[in-house]
Amino acid sequence: MKKIINPYVSLPGYNCFGCAPHNPFGVKMEFFEDGDDIVSVWEPRPEFQGWLHTLHGGIQSVLLDEICGWVVMRKLQTGGMTVKMETRYRHAVSTEGGTLCLRARLSEVKRNVATIEAELCDAEGRVCTTAVCTYFTFPPEKARTELHFPGCQTEDEVEKE
Repeated sequence: MKKIINPYVSLPGYNCFGCAPHNPFGVKMEFFEDGDDIVSVWEPRPEFQGWLHTLHGGIQSVLLDEICGWVVMRKLQTGGMTVKMETRYRHAVSTEGGTLCLRARLSEVKRNVATIEAELCDAEGRVCTTAVCTYFTFPPEKARTELHFPGCQTEDEVEKE
């Protein structure tokens, strides 16, 4: 797996709830590329629970939506926005059950609409939550000028430069 560099870390005002490493209230996700998949490992914390020792469903949706956005950035090299998200909660996710693994991949691209499938697995590898996200993707020039998107690289790509 190759670690993906967050292209926004030094952008003034960047404070994404999903991926900003310095947001004290955020989930601070990091991402890796594994073939066609984008992967994130994440440790649930008690402050993100809904019911007792159970990860809040809204936080699960945040994690899944965020990894889908990173699929757009890495695989399509542009920015986008979620226009639809279908989430299925299959099993409760413990906030005390160890590290979670999220995986997402492109399933279809038609013009400027991307469909991404994602799953959240518990520490035992059981699929607990799945999502299908539909993203409207921006033309690369608009992503550069309006979203400040410089491109999305892995650490090994930067080392080669």
